[in-house]
Amino acid sequence: MQNIAELLGCRHPVIQGAMGVICNPEMVAAVSEAGGYGVLGSAFQDDADELRRQIEQVQALTDRPFGANLTVLNPRCVEMAQVMTEMGIKAITTSAGNPGPLVDLLKPKGVKVLHVCPTVDKAIKAQAAGVDAVIAEGAESGGIQGHDAVATMVLVPAVCDAVSLPVVAAGGIGDSRGFRAALALGAQGVQVGTRFIASSECIAHESYKTMICRAAETDTFLIDRTDRIMVRVLPTALARRVREDASQGRAIRRQDIGKAWIHGDLEVYTLAAGQVAGLIHQIKSVREIIEEMVSPAGE
Repeated sequence: MQNIAELLGCRHPVIQGAMGVICNPEMVAAVSEAGGYGVLGSAFQDDADELRRQIEQVQALTDRPFGANLTVLNPRCVEMAQVMTEMGIKAITTSAGNPGPLVDLLKPKGVKVLHVCPTVDKAIKAQAAGVDAVIAEGAESGGIQGHDAVATMVLVPAVCDAVSLPVVAAGGIGDSRGFRAALALGAQGVQVGTRFIASSECIAHESYKTMICRAAETDTFLIDRTDRIMVRVLPTALARRVREDASQGRAIRRQDIGKAWIHGDLEVYTLAAGQVAGLIHQIKSVREIIEEMVSPAGE
């Protein structure tokens, strides 16, 4: 079995989770420069030319490997996949759907595919579809989840037992303790999202970052966005209303959510974040976050 860091061509087995528009080129490049694996997000992306521009921006900032994410539910994911391969992306994380058609498109072009899996069953199906690695994402994670989410502590070893591929742990990982725990559970590396939002390089609005740093471990909760997906969010005014009446969240356009994350219209939109927000108390540079995470002493 190939080591996940070797598979991706990075020094540290730390993948930056895809978080839509706040995966700005500067942060993605900073993750790769620090030895991790930066990932551009396309969940909010409908413009192929803008995706090309963002890839070019990252390429101008680093010569180290970086990837991109494809959300299978995005109606334009095939078009976005073609842009990514044309621009030289060598590894893509996929999520929120069946990766099979994308594997068939990407693997012949030499692109590695890592699929986000919330259950053992989905990990087994992803392996059968031909992915190169699975990202076992537990219920603690921020953003999109299924209705049958499983805690990371249970999910990761269960997935490791069920598949013969490299496994990456995600959900609830924000420091060296989480990193070492993931390796002890059998994962070869980690995917980290919320911790990188609270980084100096992330384009997210300062009030979004501050809300993460002030959150308790009990503050985030799940809201029902559709019949198929749940979303873990911070306790904004809209999030509380949607928790009581899911219909209030169904008219929200994902493009508007992305703009709010950047411009700070926080109370009128939802803010994705994982339970690990309760362990994050300070905005740090991407390099500090990664170096502390992989340090044997956690210092």
